[in-house]
Amino acid sequence: ITSFQLRCSSKRDRGAERDSLLFSLKVNGFPTCCMVEIVVNVMFLFQVIKVYNEDNTSKAVEVPTDVTARDICQLFVLKNHCIDDHSWTLFEHLSHLGIERTIEDHESVMEVSSGWGMDSDSRLYFRKNYAKYEFFKRPLDFFPDHMVSISTETNGLVDHSELIQTFLKSSTCPEIHGYLHAKEQSKKSWKKFYFVLRRSGLYYSNKGTSKEPRHLQLFADFSDSHVYTVLSAKKLHGAPTEFGFCVKSTKCSSARDLKLLCADDEQTRTCWITAMRLLKVGLLMNNSGICNKNSLVAMDFSGQKTRVIENPSEALSVAVEEGLSWRRKSCHRLSGHGSPSAAQSSVPNIAIHLAQPWFHGKLSREEAQRLIIQQGLIDGVFLLRDSQSNPKTFVLSLCHMQKIKHFQILPVDDEGELFYSLDDGHTRFADLIQLVEFYQLNRGVLPCKLKHHCAQITL
Repeated sequence: ITSFQLRCSSKRDRGAERDSLLFSLKVNGFPTCCMVEIVVNVMFLFQVIKVYNEDNTSKAVEVPTDVTARDICQLFVLKNHCIDDHSWTLFEHLSHLGIERTIEDHESVMEVSSGWGMDSDSRLYFRKNYAKYEFFKRPLDFFPDHMVSISTETNGLVDHSELIQTFLKSSTCPEIHGYLHAKEQSKKSWKKFYFVLRRSGLYYSNKGTSKEPRHLQLFADFSDSHVYTVLSAKKLHGAPTEFGFCVKSTKCSSARDLKLLCADDEQTRTCWITAMRLLKVGLLMNNSGICNKNSLVAMDFSGQKTRVIENPSEALSVAVEEGLSWRRKSCHRLSGHGSPSAAQSSVPNIAIHLAQPWFHGKLSREEAQRLIIQQGLIDGVFLLRDSQSNPKTFVLSLCHMQKIKHFQILPVDDEGELFYSLDDGHTRFADLIQLVEFYQLNRGVLPCKLKHHCAQITL
């Protein structure tokens, strides 16, 4: 049976395998009734699911019924020879409701799909989400001071260095508070309330900012619910802003049953959603250790054996030396183009970036923003694309402070040689690869270094 499972995991046609298993059982003396029951049980150990990419192409895969979201991500990472940095994510996308959420790595994919209605256009999407575990490393970016305090029992302010651990303790919980717009049940109107998030649930105050128990009304609990991002809040629900999210019960199937909320800005929405995720499954995420696997250590590769650099001063000097080495290699590549004519030097400059994973071709400004938002609004998420307004230029789209900024990359002609620049020719690069490599090491004129490129792979 184990052999049968292994073969079925890599073959779509199970008919021949079923017959082979029946024959093997018969040879080993199993009664016919037992053989049929065993085969039926084994066949139900696997199911076919369809997973979509960002360009809406899809791939059907046969997986065990106990497969987790992490298992699916690892499957596609291996198939596409990607780097597994734990930012690859499986999303639950409910088209008929216009909402989606991150499926946590430990969640059963079959349990998620079993809650979908037969006539709903629900999908699983596979893509990057750089912000999935970023709050473990940079809590200040996710939890603004004015929205966080210790729960009322302790009457104190939370230390941000211990914020995440406080979320994970059953005896305490940071209190998230602030104004949100809420859609009144069965009505089209939205009303602004003061909300308070505690371990017991999400509450709103019916008297200003009062947190007295008699003024707090339960809005939602998370024992049997998940928090989703609303994709077109203004269009679908008449929300005052596009920063919508909702709490959806696992038994809810229609839009009228959603508990819809709307924030005034992206940082506020991110804070609420992240806090709700932490309250619901933070302990499972922390115990898995995934949130700590992206930590970096300084390494020395100059000798015959690699070694970890523990002295901070030595690590700094090694980093400086590597930077100088990079510059020397860049100058060598720059001089390698030669300058016999503009036509000869421009050919490699134009074509060399096309195969790079951070280059997205003729992507519009709106599509670039959507892609970056999908893959995580954290500092340093970027992509390069062709300029829509000027065919001879390129654009760098970069996320900083949860906002997306666009920088034009201009061609510079210097005595027949073509270069590219972000700062009106003060810093020049022979090609876009050299430009990206430089700004990955140096901030320069940008608000932050280039850190995570928006990646799209073929399933």
